[in-house]
Amino acid sequence: MPKKSWSDMTPTQKKVVVAVGIVEVAVTTWCVRDLKDRPQELVRGPKILWGPALSVQPFGPIAYLVWGRRR
Repeated sequence: MPKKSWSDMTPTQKKVVVAVGIVEVAVTTWCVRDLKDRPQELVRGPKILWGPALSVQPFGPIAYLVWGRRR
């Protein structure tokens, strides 16, 4: 399936793309702030490695939320 350009998308498709982008930015921002404020003892693995991992969209933030934080 060939890639669609923005002008080829329907208005509904454009809204979905924008909504997903907003959610992605919000979750990543939440994860970055949580990582910054959370003590090292409550983070699985080195915090310095989680920072760059959060930039791998969308897997980094999801991995941090599921596996990176200790309760």
